Amino acid sequence: MAGILAWFWNERFWLPHNVTWADLKNTDESTFPQAEDLYLACPLAFCMFMIRLIFERFIAKPCALGLKIQASGPQKAQLNAILEKVFTAITKHPDEKRLEGLSKQLDWDVRTIQRWFRQRRNQEKPSTLARFCESMWRFTFYLYIFTYGVRFLKKTPWLWNTRECWYNYPYQPLMVDLHYYYILELSFYLSLFFSQFTDIRRKDFLLMLLHHVATISLITFSYVNNMARVGTLIMCLHDAADVLLEAAKMANYAKCHRLCNVLFIMFALVFISSRLGVYPVWILNSTLFESWEIVGPYPSWWVFNLLLVLLQALHTFWSYLIVRITCRAISRGKVSKDDRSDIESSSDEDEVVPSSQKHHTNGTNGAHGTNGYLSSSPCPDEH
Repeated sequence: MAGILAWFWNERFWLPHNVTWADLKNTDESTFPQAEDLYLACPLAFCMFMIRLIFERFIAKPCALGLKIQASGPQKAQLNAILEKVFTAITKHPDEKRLEGLSKQLDWDVRTIQRWFRQRRNQEKPSTLARFCESMWRFTFYLYIFTYGVRFLKKTPWLWNTRECWYNYPYQPLMVDLHYYYILELSFYLSLFFSQFTDIRRKDFLLMLLHHVATISLITFSYVNNMARVGTLIMCLHDAADVLLEAAKMANYAKCHRLCNVLFIMFALVFISSRLGVYPVWILNSTLFESWEIVGPYPSWWVFNLLLVLLQALHTFWSYLIVRITCRAISRGKVSKDDRSDIESSSDEDEVVPSSQKHHTNGTNGAHGTNGYLSSSPCPDEH
């Protein structure tokens, strides 16, 4: 074990040339980021999860009920042992052949069986009330942490001159506010990571799991090798769009469609401008070129910048999806209509109809409108 730890914490990987871990030990005069500082995030993540439960129960839920958001979940499918066995053991989306076989076996018509499977799938999805409470919790946290980040960063020299992120690196003392900022962000994403396994599982489970892992890794990585200054810039930049996204989702769940549309457009503008404009020009320019000039490259520098460049590629992809969704919604006239569906709660799968019963419909899938996007975060992670 000692050999593995020594290999993992190899100074020649983590630190610039001629710098050792002993040089970054805390002294009476100065304090530096230590890997063990991050252990505090684990119990705080549990506390944050408990605070979330209290917040959703005593604050978010009354707000939702005041907005006339229904507390009841989707309609439950009637008990049927045969269909339940197919649903749990074989498939949740039976094809045409299986539907016809079940129709003969149960003496039910195909559409009744389709309806049963749709209702049964919806039973595993959270109610609109639960989703509103979750979004309100995230909105509250993002609003608080973004406000805190802005208030903290406007007092720092590296907000106005990113070269300050690299002067005297890595011998940059740890500020109390910076430490609090990092621990709080890390605790929040750890709580989201673990709550994924206790919350109702959604279609984007794996995607969001990867998002949380990537976010936690980047926060941890930048703290351990004391790239925390540029790390604070990255976190604050990403939190800005998340505030608007969660606000738009709450408006969607409350059926305030015009407000939802306005907030979604604001979110799209902030997301695209910050991720495709500010991030590469401000952040990547500093981590790639200014740090090269002032500090010089070393192994963990290459890894950190590779992760940030990959993040930029994801930003580009997500921005493309947002623009495509917005254009589709506008061109099809669905931005202001009230009949849009949220893919988290309504059936977002087209019914499988035998060829003899197929007919043309003008129905739309929620994923083609803005609400289809609002049901989940674009990357996650993003961070």
